[in-house]
Amino acid sequence: RQRQLCQRYPDIMRSVGEGAREWIRECQHQFRHHRWNCTTLDRDHTVFGRAMLRSSREAAFVYAISSAGVVHAITRACSQGELSVCSCDPYTRGRHHDQRGDFDWGGCSDNIHYGVRFAKAFVDAKEKRLKDARALMNLHNNRCGRTAVRRFLKLECKCHGVSGSCTLRTCWRALSDFRRTGDYLRRRYDGAVQVTATQDGANFTAARQGYRHATRTDLVYFDNSPDYCVLDKAAGSLGTAGRVCSKTSKGTDGCEIMCCGRGYDTTRVTRVTQCECKFHWCCAVRCKECRNTVDVHTCKAPKKAEWLDQT
Repeated sequence: RQRQLCQRYPDIMRSVGEGAREWIRECQHQFRHHRWNCTTLDRDHTVFGRAMLRSSREAAFVYAISSAGVVHAITRACSQGELSVCSCDPYTRGRHHDQRGDFDWGGCSDNIHYGVRFAKAFVDAKEKRLKDARALMNLHNNRCGRTAVRRFLKLECKCHGVSGSCTLRTCWRALSDFRRTGDYLRRRYDGAVQVTATQDGANFTAARQGYRHATRTDLVYFDNSPDYCVLDKAAGSLGTAGRVCSKTSKGTDGCEIMCCGRGYDTTRVTRVTQCECKFHWCCAVRCKECRNTVDVHTCKAPKKAEWLDQT
């Protein structure tokens, strides 16, 4: 099904590719201070390697943010006239009202309907064919990603009237910056619900007695995550050796947590930056070079088993 859509809509596939780059950047931004930092693997068709084989909360986030990225990219491309199969939202027409009063729909509302519809057909195609517990989990998280984009549609308006008075407003719906969707899904990741599939494989139930039940907006997962401290190819963990950490932070970016108690190395680095920039008429900006010496802390690698045997 995905192959058929690729062949039928090559222009949309370009937008899907742009959406993929955008959501990978957003994933890496959201987890830049965590042991698992959404690192992609070169020459790996799965992008994240074996990390996605485990039904963990990281996999749940990746499925949700990737689905959201496809919706966002296609919706934006429709409104910008880059696709022949869609344009502005054809459904937002006529008169409407909000807290400020009545307004007329006008301008070019982002076509979220088409973006969601195509993303659902394309992203969900593989999962609908498999029909197992993991596919059910992926479909749920895909839907969470799509609805997250719709959640942050914003109303933009233009006033009309004498001397700028707002006697008449023309409004349209617009996508918010993708960062808002990323921040929202990151909070959903923090509150993700561990579930298990029901016996008929058609739904979820709480993984343990006393756990809360998942709602339609919750990310769901089956398996506990590895700690991502050491390199473990089977678990999809790249480890944290060599990762930059903060000596003073008590959070997840702190050396104690990031380095998993192994300690860290400190390197003194001199950085050259542009500073004291001044504009000179006409027309140049001249800057000085400033040198700043800082300490960079990086996590130590685990001690090898052979070394431990000798001590």
